[in-house]
Amino acid sequence: MKKILTLSFLSLFFMSLLTVPGFCQKASDILEKMIEAQGGRKLLEGIKDTTVSGTIEMIQFGMNGSLTMYQKEPNKMRMDIEVMGMVITQAFDGETAWWINPQTGSSEEMPEKQAEDMKRQALGNDSLIHPEKYGITYTYKGKEKIEGKDYLVIEQTFSDGFQATLYIDPQTYLTYKTKGTTTNQMGVEVEGETYFSDYKKVEGMMVPYTLTIYQDGEEFMKMSITEVTFNSSLEDDLFKMSE
Repeated sequence: MKKILTLSFLSLFFMSLLTVPGFCQKASDILEKMIEAQGGRKLLEGIKDTTVSGTIEMIQFGMNGSLTMYQKEPNKMRMDIEVMGMVITQAFDGETAWWINPQTGSSEEMPEKQAEDMKRQALGNDSLIHPEKYGITYTYKGKEKIEGKDYLVIEQTFSDGFQATLYIDPQTYLTYKTKGTTTNQMGVEVEGETYFSDYKKVEGMMVPYTLTIYQDGEEFMKMSITEVTFNSSLEDDLFKMSE
């Protein structure tokens, strides 16, 4: 059960919903086209919070559950997972990353490595539109063929040195796949890949309704989105650690 607490797929999802000096021209051009494909700068700037609900299938465990994710600009996030009657909550309130231990029911701060992951994952649309504010840079790495099709490859580097790789469809400029390393709740680093498909337009924004997550090369989880809501006036208290 602890393996489901791996956080990597959340950041990759919000990245899919979403030029600085020093960018090569190719990277900045691709990023601008990605922004336009997702709905454009004006639309993204107008989104102050996002709520995503869906179902999850944990393939390796043969279990199903539900998941609700909340993100508030620029850097607050909460995720609630329910599996077999057990609810797991993880959140970042802009300063502190925490989770509710499902076995004890108590709120606890996350260990340092997991907290670093959570902080990055909490970044929303503003970090895509204005990456220089967050110390994020992008580098174009060329093309890579996947199942007979060429994809544009962008390397994303955060201010703490963490790197993720984005694979962009050159026809649609929507994210096809992301890849990166994260740390699960057991303190073990895992290689994660997330594939995005079944894009649909929600209030002018392109959203992937199916996410397939691999860990260390094995299919691990599939998430099916059922509802996406923008600008529902989420309160800051939703993200704060309970006493």
